[in-house]
Amino acid sequence: MPLHWKLVIDCTDAPALAEFWAAALEYEVEDPSPLIEQLLAAGHLPESAVVHRGGRRLFGGACGIRHPEDPYDTTSGVGHGRRLLFQEVPEPKSGKNRLHLDVHSGPAGLDALVARLEALGASRLHEVDKGPAGHWWVMRDPEGNEFCAA
Repeated sequence: MPLHWKLVIDCTDAPALAEFWAAALEYEVEDPSPLIEQLLAAGHLPESAVVHRGGRRLFGGACGIRHPEDPYDTTSGVGHGRRLLFQEVPEPKSGKNRLHLDVHSGPAGLDALVARLEALGASRLHEVDKGPAGHWWVMRDPEGNEFCAA
């Protein structure tokens, strides 16, 4: 039986990076508001552990995104399919990523994808053109994590 997994990305501002990647991938930011309301009402979670962003209550230090077509828990908002979790850590990014995402362009093409990602806050690092073997841009998200737009 295949295992379930999620990709966890360390960051300094989980909600902001989740919003960037949700827009970049056309995913949805998970909404744990109903679960947080239950935990607060039962006294199992202090208000200090909650942040407010975009009209939602989120757990401080973590924010997830999920594919809009995959199943999810309606109380916690947690996706049961393709999912990224952004987790705040105290230290800044240092060095090159050992793992990265490749974002593939749709029918609009690579130039349109790169322009859309830049409008969301990404920046270009360098272009790679291997002719028939592939053409892509190495980019950085708003916190400096490298990824490829192909």
